[in-house]
Amino acid sequence: MRILPIYPEYPATFWSFKYALKFIHKRAALPPLGLLTVGAMLPNEWPKKLVDVNVEKLTEKDLAWADYAFISGMVVQRDSAREIISRCKEANLKVIAGGPLFTSEYDQFEDVDHFILNEAELTLPPFLADLENGCAQHIYETSEFCDIRKTPGPLWDLIDSKHYASMSVQFSRGCPFNCEFCNVTALLGHRPRMKTSEQIIAELDGLYDQAWRGQVFFVDDNFIGNKGYLKNQLLPALIQWQKGKKETPFSTEASVNLADDPALMEMMVKAGFDTVFIGIETPDEGSLAECNKQQNKNRNLIESVKLIQRSGLQVTGGFIVGFDNDTPSIFQRQIEFIQKSGIVTAMVGLLNAPPGTRLYERMKEEGRLINVISGDNADGTTNILPIMGLDALREGYANLMQHIYSPEHYYERAMTFLREYKRPKVRTPMNFQRLLAVLRSSVRLGIFGKERFQYWKILSWALFCRPQMLPVTITLAIYGHHFRKICKLNIAQ
Repeated sequence: MRILPIYPEYPATFWSFKYALKFIHKRAALPPLGLLTVGAMLPNEWPKKLVDVNVEKLTEKDLAWADYAFISGMVVQRDSAREIISRCKEANLKVIAGGPLFTSEYDQFEDVDHFILNEAELTLPPFLADLENGCAQHIYETSEFCDIRKTPGPLWDLIDSKHYASMSVQFSRGCPFNCEFCNVTALLGHRPRMKTSEQIIAELDGLYDQAWRGQVFFVDDNFIGNKGYLKNQLLPALIQWQKGKKETPFSTEASVNLADDPALMEMMVKAGFDTVFIGIETPDEGSLAECNKQQNKNRNLIESVKLIQRSGLQVTGGFIVGFDNDTPSIFQRQIEFIQKSGIVTAMVGLLNAPPGTRLYERMKEEGRLINVISGDNADGTTNILPIMGLDALREGYANLMQHIYSPEHYYERAMTFLREYKRPKVRTPMNFQRLLAVLRSSVRLGIFGKERFQYWKILSWALFCRPQMLPVTITLAIYGHHFRKICKLNIAQ
């Protein structure tokens, strides 16, 4: 049985880093971890060829070679997934689909032959058994959650890692919190489930053996969901793993209560973590209460961010406007918070209600659902009718984004961060690839860019005051170029 896993294309979004990747000659930010893991669940004797449309074209030869196409993706990849499924059907190729997009919208894809929904560790085996017996069903789904200690490691040899800016692993699934707008708990549950440290080390060894020396992103819903397990198991293992190697920088996602645990932050930095994404959402206590963001309430959020930055972890943040409690003043409050916090990579989006969330059910009961979610966190669209009105929300959002991503305010925020940031343990070497990024950025941004004054000012400061920060400074400058492109694209729509 010849299997063709296909990963749909990402459009240009905040997290696609499409315009930043060109500076380092990469084609995609991250590999299709889900498909790589599913590949490891299939029989070893089945030939497999993965096509990530983000890095290579899907050819007619690929389609003719395969017996089955396996497609997975996120909601934001919806349009590309439809196109791929259409091509598969034209080639008389049977399609098996799974992942977040199809789990939430399977009824919108009539041409898919078989759906493997929810967690594939539970729904893929019965499908394979039925397929072997010639009685495969249309839909396989479950309300149970799997034991990821039994999940196999990804088949790294299905991809060419040189096309990607970062690799990814998954340590845990689930989140102990229950934010009203988030579908993580609906998809993956409240109780964090962890892989063993031995599993993670084996996955990292697999990457290291393939000569990967770049960033590794832990794609957990909340990396610190079980702090005790981290401190006693995983982090000590990572610290030991880094010894004697060319150190690998890690990044992940966590909740803001990370700031309450200096020992945990110290261990994360010692293990090689240098960046953490945190859902800040809003500085408004009423809006935090509205969305049940309990972990963010009753604290000085700016000071929490700075504590994390001072520990050696760069904070990238998620922000939302459009809560029922929000008034027109929220846009300026968000601007002031983002600038003071020094969160350079600030993803700001309108409130959306993904299917399966408590917010979705509430909006449905109130008759406030409109359209469908785009899956793009920062495209200025929403699927709900906001209390303040759509026009006021969109206008305020556009002004907010134009402000924080203007060269003047973006670089001002970057300076605020760099002054707070403790030198990371894992230093980013100035290799040939990064040297090319410096040269390309100095031409595109420093000569032809509208931000050339701010670009040379911050680079001069880094070079003479904190030269060890030069690589991260260059990276932030390149990210700013991407974010401004995305901002302009979305606001023009």
